[in-house]
Amino acid sequence: MANSKQTKKGLIIIYTGNGKGKTTAALGQALRAAGHGMQVCIIQFIKGAWRCGELEAFKRFDDLIDFHVTGKGFTWKSENLEEDKKIARQGWQLAQAAIGSGQYQLVILDELTYLAKYGMIDTQELVDVLTGKPESLHVVVTGRSAPQGLLDIADLVTEMKAVRHHYESGTKAQKGIEF
Repeated sequence: MANSKQTKKGLIIIYTGNGKGKTTAALGQALRAAGHGMQVCIIQFIKGAWRCGELEAFKRFDDLIDFHVTGKGFTWKSENLEEDKKIARQGWQLAQAAIGSGQYQLVILDELTYLAKYGMIDTQELVDVLTGKPESLHVVVTGRSAPQGLLDIADLVTEMKAVRHHYESGTKAQKGIEF
């Protein structure tokens, strides 16, 4: 017989892997939460300052969703890694403030895994902050190559696997699909 007592707790959710759809899954989670009247904070660490459809769409939910873009683009192509590290630390400080604020029911840390991968933030620091989050807060982390420390503390991990991608056949990024 199934346990009839349902436990509610804030989850740590990770969308990782080399396949497309990690950010899209997280943003879908944001829409679902906002649909239930939950306060959501989205922090994008790497995406850059170009105009993306999701930022425009979420402006319609500005009473429920705070959306912050803290990166300047693809860090691995950067000409100034020290500046990128500084920007990453500022974004991480914003994330820590959001996590500890008590204002949100869901915090999305989009592309956070890259900060650990490139040594901008220590994985143990990420783990410590996430395991110390308020009990009822849900946190979603996205990005390729999620470090084992994050995987170990997650309640749910989904790995996106690339089977085929239109980039391989020469089709470029398209509005409404990639941005």
